[in-house]
Amino acid sequence: MSNHKNLNKLSAAGVLISLGIIYGDIGTSPLYVFKAIIGDRTITKELILGGLSCVFWTLTLQTTIKYVLITLKADNKGEGGIFSLYSLVKRKAKWLVVPAIIGGCALLADGIITPPITISAAIEGLEIFYPNLQTIPIVIAIITALFIIQQFGTSIVGKAFGPIMFVWFSMMGVLGLSYIVKYPVILAALNPYYAVNLLVTNPGALGILGAVFLCTTGAEALYSDLGHCGRRNIRVSWIYVKTCLLLNYFGQGVYLWDIQNELLDGRNPFYRMMPDWFLIFGISIATAAAIIASQALISGSFTLISEAVRLNIWPKVKINYPSEEKGQLYVPSMNWLLWVGCLGVVLLFKRSEEMEAAYGLSITIAMLMTTILVAVYLKKKKYPKYLIALFLIVYISIEMTFFIGNVTKFLHGGWFTVLIGLVLFSVMWAWYNARKIKNRYVKFVEIEQYYDIIKELSNDESIPKYSSQLVYLTSANFSSEIESKIIYSIVQKKPKRADVYWLVHVDVVDEPYKSDYKIEHLIPGKLIRIDFKLGFRVEQKISVLFRKVVEDLVKNHEVDIVSRYNSLNKFNIIGDFRFVVLEKILSSSNKLSFWDKVNLDFYFVLKHFSLSEEKGFGLDLSFVTLEKVPLMISENDKVELVRVN
Repeated sequence: MSNHKNLNKLSAAGVLISLGIIYGDIGTSPLYVFKAIIGDRTITKELILGGLSCVFWTLTLQTTIKYVLITLKADNKGEGGIFSLYSLVKRKAKWLVVPAIIGGCALLADGIITPPITISAAIEGLEIFYPNLQTIPIVIAIITALFIIQQFGTSIVGKAFGPIMFVWFSMMGVLGLSYIVKYPVILAALNPYYAVNLLVTNPGALGILGAVFLCTTGAEALYSDLGHCGRRNIRVSWIYVKTCLLLNYFGQGVYLWDIQNELLDGRNPFYRMMPDWFLIFGISIATAAAIIASQALISGSFTLISEAVRLNIWPKVKINYPSEEKGQLYVPSMNWLLWVGCLGVVLLFKRSEEMEAAYGLSITIAMLMTTILVAVYLKKKKYPKYLIALFLIVYISIEMTFFIGNVTKFLHGGWFTVLIGLVLFSVMWAWYNARKIKNRYVKFVEIEQYYDIIKELSNDESIPKYSSQLVYLTSANFSSEIESKIIYSIVQKKPKRADVYWLVHVDVVDEPYKSDYKIEHLIPGKLIRIDFKLGFRVEQKISVLFRKVVEDLVKNHEVDIVSRYNSLNKFNIIGDFRFVVLEKILSSSNKLSFWDKVNLDFYFVLKHFSLSEEKGFGLDLSFVTLEKVPLMISENDKVELVRVN
């Protein structure tokens, strides 16, 4: 199902789509990066040249070399992103789930801060015309509209993203170039000496580094969208994007050169370098680009959550597919959580310069986690150890430096994204851990010893027929085993007579779009097991998949699903199907460690708000029986009683 070979083809359309989907975040950074670097400092030659040098080398080392050249190699059948990367390497070590979860949470936290800062920075340009303009209501209105349209799918507006972003980058490049030709000496900032000199001599170097880092915040999103655009299209489009970005940054440098020894006083060099007649067009294009940047982050958040659900590190939530376009999905619960988070950011920080402090910290954490996972991937691919060591030393040094630079902004707003990240982490970690705790206590039995009982039960007419076709979802990885709870449900709880018993097992595999199944006739005509191998990006609609498999089996005369009731059999009426879902509940008679108990208590709270098992697997609820079974954690205490007459 994966068409990653086609995705790696280079095409003009592919390059244009890349411009629209991938570069929203990194492409709108000129709106606020230089404003953040200068801050409330006096504009000096050293600050301008050093800031430009830092931006150039950050984009080169971090975005170009680490992401575009190295990380894009780590594609999982054409797909990218931190969870795709984790799926590639997770068998190397169990602890790798930790950087994967931390990185995923950091990216989701970024999805909450990006729309407010980019849209606020764009709208604040209107203050040049209307100094007393209240920008907050406008920003809230745009963000709200953006989240409302998500449910209808974005494939229609998505087609316009590429051309709009092409106009945006071209506009930035031309504007910057018009200033550089006036003062080409500014290109001296390409020399890394100026970056080193600024960071060594300036007492506020860490604060400057935190601001510089904002120029590369979209690099992680660039990798996440690998599957939508393909490696070659991304690499070619990045040449144009990076050129336009650098031209604009250096153009802002020339503008600042003319106002040395002054303070910015709220002036944004991005807008101030525009001719007066062009300002309104520039602000309009910037607003469109900011909305596209926000859309890219929202879509990325939906993809992240859907992958996390399939990898069992996020509660099952409703996922809609508003269009036929690949990768187009909508997660209602996440949509409104992001919306509330974005409104919280706008109301809490109010101005884009105040949001800059909250921005960046979460992404440095995500980038550090990606560095760890990429190093494991390179090891898996048998790259020389000295190259892997060099990669780790260089990028952990760079990212730790940026991390320390961003930590200095913790009290000024960085705490907000850390708090959001911690909340998200607690959910993912509790869900992942609870599954491990539950699996520790699931008891499996050899299924073969129950073959005779199942055959006898199926033919025992003294027991009312429960269903013609009875289906159980099993977590047993081997066809020779079955959960004791399923046997208990069939044989003891309420003996369930059926013509055919089905066991369905779903295995989420490391490939993104795999859709395979295997059939085993355990008792010919009586007990059949289906093993689905589904990619972590494949929707788990078990009802639909099961029906398709049964149709194929009937077509091949491998199974007979015609009703065995005499009155219906002669008319060839299909027998009824019933799914039985066993829901584990925490029994009162258990002995758990304190942390396991806290973990499971939190898990059951989350489960209350998540989709039920039957809805999560897309089962037709009119054919589902839900049975609650106790999760027996330990043997009961030995009770001694004395009988008295």
